[in-house]
Amino acid sequence: MSSLPPCPQCNSAYTYADGEQLICPECAHEWRAGDDAGGDEATRAIKDSVGNLLQDGDSVTVIKDLKVKGSSLVVKVGTKVKNIRLVDGDHDIDCKIDGIGAMKLKSEFVRKV
Repeated sequence: MSSLPPCPQCNSAYTYADGEQLICPECAHEWRAGDDAGGDEATRAIKDSVGNLLQDGDSVTVIKDLKVKGSSLVVKVGTKVKNIRLVDGDHDIDCKIDGIGAMKLKSEFVRKV
């Protein structure tokens, strides 16, 4: 039997080594042998423009006028956004802005209230 650890995403026992990387053939997840089972992805720290740690449910303020792509709307400086949700991707905040609706924001353009 193989001495390699199971896949941290799908727990498949069929992992194999490719150089320093371990690869799961079932879900195509790749990780390094010394990593803590991919736990650092789940605890990724998202910080606002001044370095404050953001969490789900926080309230933030927009620090710059932001044009809404595909629309003539603009999110003005000082707009307060309540109850944010942190997500993965290059836009790391999901929220609803009064008068505009559902938006995705980058954390570099907000400040924690």
